[in-house]
Amino acid sequence: MNHVNEKISLFMKKQYRIILPIIIVAGMLFGFKMANEPDPEKDKILIGLVRYALKQGHYEPTDIDDTFSENVFTDFIDALDPFKRFFLQSDIDEFSAYINIIDDQIKSEDLTFYHVVMDRFNQRLRESQAYYKEILKTPFDFSDQGLFDIDYDKKQHATTRAELIKNWQLQLKVSTLTRLHEKIELQNSMADSKANDAEQFENAPEDKKAAKSFETLEKESREAAEKSLDDFYTVMYELDDTDWFAIFINTMTVQFDPHTNYFAPKDKKRFDISMAGKLEGIGARLQKRDDYTRVAELISGGPAWRGGELEVGDLILKVGQGDELPVDIVGMRLDDAIEYIKGKKGTEVKLTVKKIDGSVKVISIIRDIVELEETFVKSSVVEMDQRKFGVINLPKFYIDFNERNFRNSATDMEQEIARLKEENVEGLLIDLRNNGGGSLKTAIEIAGLFISDGPVVQVKYRGEKPNIRSDKDKKIQWDGPLVVLVNELSASASEIFAAAMQDYNRAIIIGSKQSFGKGTVQNVLPLNNYFKYPKDLGALKMTIQKFYRINGGSTQLKGVASDIAMPDKYTYFEIGERDEKNPLDWDKIEPAEYTPVDIYSNFHQVVNNSKKRIADNPHFIIIDENARWLKEGRDNTLVNLNYEGYKKELEQREKESKSFDDIHLYESSLVFDSPKYEIPMMEKDSILAKKREIWHKNLRKDIYVEEALTVLSELEIHKNLLVKN
Repeated sequence: MNHVNEKISLFMKKQYRIILPIIIVAGMLFGFKMANEPDPEKDKILIGLVRYALKQGHYEPTDIDDTFSENVFTDFIDALDPFKRFFLQSDIDEFSAYINIIDDQIKSEDLTFYHVVMDRFNQRLRESQAYYKEILKTPFDFSDQGLFDIDYDKKQHATTRAELIKNWQLQLKVSTLTRLHEKIELQNSMADSKANDAEQFENAPEDKKAAKSFETLEKESREAAEKSLDDFYTVMYELDDTDWFAIFINTMTVQFDPHTNYFAPKDKKRFDISMAGKLEGIGARLQKRDDYTRVAELISGGPAWRGGELEVGDLILKVGQGDELPVDIVGMRLDDAIEYIKGKKGTEVKLTVKKIDGSVKVISIIRDIVELEETFVKSSVVEMDQRKFGVINLPKFYIDFNERNFRNSATDMEQEIARLKEENVEGLLIDLRNNGGGSLKTAIEIAGLFISDGPVVQVKYRGEKPNIRSDKDKKIQWDGPLVVLVNELSASASEIFAAAMQDYNRAIIIGSKQSFGKGTVQNVLPLNNYFKYPKDLGALKMTIQKFYRINGGSTQLKGVASDIAMPDKYTYFEIGERDEKNPLDWDKIEPAEYTPVDIYSNFHQVVNNSKKRIADNPHFIIIDENARWLKEGRDNTLVNLNYEGYKKELEQREKESKSFDDIHLYESSLVFDSPKYEIPMMEKDSILAKKREIWHKNLRKDIYVEEALTVLSELEIHKNLLVKN
């Protein structure tokens, strides 16, 4: 591999200097589509390319040693068999002969471990098909008492074939139980419709009108479980060595950090499409979590965002097209699940989702094209105690490096502030909630709108001195009171901006306890650029830099801690970078030379006033109680296998959830309006008018915005400390 090493070494000396933080939605398990013919030569070239690139170019390379070997061993087996339903303990014992030599094999491009595990996996996969089909022929007894723990990380592999089949039986019983309960609840709701709305009942499909016995519904539930597994095995047999090997490579890359990934050729194409901003369907970014499709992000302005029912963290269980029977997507590849979810503008999709409180809900969404316009800056004017304030929403730090005259977030923000100044607003609230980042260049420029000049962020390559990135324009676009609103999903460039405002004492940061905590930068390396090979080798996305605040602290893991923390539903969850596997550590470097401003005469008093209001506010108290309740429910991994017991537990959970209904009923007395320049635009564009109506309605119901505006209204500025230009 010396010729490969030389090519990569030359590349490493020409590291890219364009900083474009990348947030992707990627699932390691079953996220790859494959052909049938293994290509040993290609696989060896790939393992050598990836290993050397990581060693030479990664910001903080991990030693490829025995510890690395043990972790790859565990992660590869877990990736193939997360629910302990294929391998026997005897298989694991046999594989253990390689546990401390995988590192040596990787260094010598020896793929013996990979092939031994895959050969046995394919054997166990074929054998297991007979298990579920035989088990599902017989009705389950849901009158028996018993509990099943769905935390598979705690479980051991079966020691015998009989124990393995028993595990299958218990897993299938749980799967059938959840489906059975859904069917019974649906039938009961149809009966209520008959009693309360004869017309609605008459319009229902015939097969849903007739009451079915428990036994019939149990049989249908087993058949649905079998159909789901049939689909799962169909997908599994479509996979080939290209993507199984990609899974193996990613068990290597994840040891370095969670944002370093290998893309098989087809996945690289999908990644390119996502980065180009071609969004369609429901307007949600999805990721694979174990056997589930999880909502990772809602695109601002998209159909799901407008509907207000789908939330980050929801697990999508089934997908229905209009009135058609829904398709079970549990266990399905992410790409295949997405194919069911996306569709033509104007069509209806019905998602059966499991909420983070454990409840199951059917959400109807009318698909639409997610317009780029909704990623742009927008503002609103609000009156509070006969004073005007501006609210600016920035969904992402956008820029297009290929279009010279294309809009970017910095120039748009500058213009939006100018327009709000014409409205005579006395303070600005910048809403960065759910802003996953984007262009560092625009984040620096936007920070420069609120300070005279000076450093904004430090960016560091491995083994090099940090590069201090500064605002060099002395112009201050806004010298008045400033509050920045963040949450757990404010990441990357959002954290750079918020940190700079905090370090300069320029703004009060309010929101969740801390932001996301992604303080790293990635570059995508097309591997064919560094080794000439007739077949597509895919690409490696690799962490090459780290962000540091101007005070010297990294934004990695810790993110930006709010000056004023407000409780929300995620308060007690490990969410963000802390929830990822093998994140880089937080550390600190020398601070940059900068001078904090002293423009607020009552900064600490305002912070303390807000903390007292939040602590005494009944609505925030119930939000915090709900967060604790949600965490308690998430931590409970035991499922009651007795139907009546299962039903009673769900009913109790539903009853408890109703005590938190007031959270969704909150509405302030504030009135939000579009700035004057938008009025003629809305008169001509009914769609824009509708979008603003929805946004303003959501702002009125947003207790976090109300508290942030109250903080903004209390801030007092020393005169003449900042000079307008």
